[in-house]
Amino acid sequence: MRHKETPISTVINHLSQKEERWFAVYTKYKCEKYIVDQLARKGISAYVPLVTKTKRYASRVKTHLVPLINSHVFVCIKKGNYVDVLQSEYVITFVKQRKNIISIPEVEINLLKMIVGEMENVEAVEMTYKNGDEVEIIGGNLTGIRGQLVKKEGKNSFIVQLVSIGMQLAMTIDKSNLRLIKKRA
Repeated sequence: MRHKETPISTVINHLSQKEERWFAVYTKYKCEKYIVDQLARKGISAYVPLVTKTKRYASRVKTHLVPLINSHVFVCIKKGNYVDVLQSEYVITFVKQRKNIISIPEVEINLLKMIVGEMENVEAVEMTYKNGDEVEIIGGNLTGIRGQLVKKEGKNSFIVQLVSIGMQLAMTIDKSNLRLIKKRA
């Protein structure tokens, strides 16, 4: 009787001994800024994209810096820092795809930094693009950023997907600042 061979599963690990790479870690809710400070004291580069939220109360208006992506901090580490990050207070685990530890390209971290600085200043108008189209931003602070149009919400709002991060960011873009790269087949 012949036995079926079980496929050998290969775990992808982008941690490097020599090169620092960006990874996402999942954190306790509302502890992102604390974790960034804590990791900085350990000499580990960490980043949390923050946006300004304004709340209006009956007697006052308050503004707060809150994370763009709740419960996530981005760390730039070598393999030797892996355990130090995991042992940090309120860090739960590294974000993985299945069992794979996948690094995030520097260009996508830079995109998050640009989005945080410009999101309020971008406005959308009617577009003729369709879901699945690959687009590039050709004006403003986000110039050169590419993504895939996932969904058109209403007339002015588009969801652009960043594949490596595995998340979708909703952005409104002015028609004059958007260029079609590749139509969906």
